[in-house]
Amino acid sequence: MFGKLKSFATRKLMERQLKDMPKEQRELIMTMMEKDPKLFETIAKEIDTEKKKGLTDMAASMKVMPKYQAQLQQLLGNKMPQRGGTVFNPNGRIRR
Repeated sequence: MFGKLKSFATRKLMERQLKDMPKEQRELIMTMMEKDPKLFETIAKEIDTEKKKGLTDMAASMKVMPKYQAQLQQLLGNKMPQRGGTVFNPNGRIRR
């Protein structure tokens, strides 16, 4: 019962946070979160810890995300951009 409610609330929160992203990227992230929500929970907690140390959102993300690159690539499967690996734009979007 509460699992479904938590899932719904998380999905709505993510939709609001990602509203400015292109629809394709937004759906890709939502699908990845549904596949492995614990991974994203772990990433969020680590980013939060880094922010408490005084880093900006972007700096904290750039420090934490490389640790989980392999897991994220696995979740993306064949949807991963293939030009030299994953490249993130400064705004956090995947560069094509």
